[in-house]
Amino acid sequence: MSVGTTGPGDDPETDGTDDPPDPPGRRRAALAALVAVAAVSAAVLVAGLPGGSRGPAEQPGATRPLNAAEADRVAALRVGNLRDVRAGVRVAVGAGGDRTELLGWVDWARPLVYLDVGGPGAGTDHGLVQATASTLLVRTDPAALPTPARPPLVPPVDRWRLREQPAGRGLAAVRDLLLALGADRVDPAGPDGRWLRRETLGGVPVDVVQAPLPGGATPAGGPAPTLWIDPDARLHRLTGRLPDGTPVTVDLIRADRPTLRPVDALGGPSGQPRALTDVEADRLARLPARLRAAGGAAVTVAAPLGPSANLAGTGTLSWATSSAYLAVTDADTDRRSLRWIRPGRVAQAPVSPGGPDTPPAPMPTGLLTATARPAADDLDRLVDAALRAATRAPAGAAVRIREDRLAGHVVDVVQVPGGLRWWLDRGGLPHRVELRTGRGVWARLDLVPGRRPGAGPPAAPSSR
Repeated sequence: MSVGTTGPGDDPETDGTDDPPDPPGRRRAALAALVAVAAVSAAVLVAGLPGGSRGPAEQPGATRPLNAAEADRVAALRVGNLRDVRAGVRVAVGAGGDRTELLGWVDWARPLVYLDVGGPGAGTDHGLVQATASTLLVRTDPAALPTPARPPLVPPVDRWRLREQPAGRGLAAVRDLLLALGADRVDPAGPDGRWLRRETLGGVPVDVVQAPLPGGATPAGGPAPTLWIDPDARLHRLTGRLPDGTPVTVDLIRADRPTLRPVDALGGPSGQPRALTDVEADRLARLPARLRAAGGAAVTVAAPLGPSANLAGTGTLSWATSSAYLAVTDADTDRRSLRWIRPGRVAQAPVSPGGPDTPPAPMPTGLLTATARPAADDLDRLVDAALRAATRAPAGAAVRIREDRLAGHVVDVVQVPGGLRWWLDRGGLPHRVELRTGRGVWARLDLVPGRRPGAGPPAAPSSR
């Protein structure tokens, strides 16, 4: 388990520690500029609105077109959300026995959604969700309470799996709706909205209006959602329909806005990326010599490569023989295999379901005689990169992402060109190596370095 140096109460608006993670260079400055521009845009627009501006005294039950000030508040809604960075959310999807309830937070600046999923209609989605605009991770828990609870600020480290759902439906549709509520510029004022009534919501006076959501967040051909907007252009509630027609209600809890910690598969906290100091650069340059001196390491694998390839495994890696020997399991299908990986070559043999969770010794003949192939997936490429690191130091400009802790060690998380991250202790030994995959998640190898006589993979035969 890794526990970063940034606590759940830290705020990226004031300390910059949790700016969006990728790419590392210039991200903090870019986010600061983006939020500043959003704040200025929204502040200028809202300042120009007559707060609480109304038309002639409305009759109970009467509706009318939005006046100019109200239309401008709808236009400022998304940039106002980004200005606030994040908010608590309570979402209800569907009705009756099909109702799904979600509780948690949305961070528009990162962007990130972190939710607990419950309700009678949740089905197999009961549990936790973390999602970016392109990636959806779930940690299902069939034994979870029917009613969702506030997710833990430090999320669990295990059992997160990559999930894909049809666009416009389920968790993916909720994620898309929540993230679409933030933008870096004021939207054009639309002509089609209607004022419905005034209310007080959570002690805040609001206008209830029906208007298309800016930025294409309103389903094509569907009715415009109903919005509860205060005089400062802050959205407090939304009711409408998802793209598949399912009714949805979103409540934004403006006072509940802690800093969110992405799970390791999403890169963890982004920290304050910077260039390496001379000491850190020397430590990275000496990495090949450290690996050769260590000889090898015990390895634990976590690689969410796809909805049907959420891989986990254990094994050994030897920098002395430049090879790795792993037992790999797909967490969803229980398909198991053994992999013998050498630079540029991978041999693989299937293992029956219920087979060993650790690589058997000695290595089975079927794996020794299997035809080697080039690296086929990001796990192969990650192990290949970890092996090659013993022969040459990373080239190009490296960036220190943050300080972290792993297995009792204080480490520097250092990103090198090629989407690879090394977690190096102050003595220069690695305790984790990660690779950013094509799906926007991080596959990782947790390492316990040290010579392990008899436990490592064999040397590659010179004829292969």
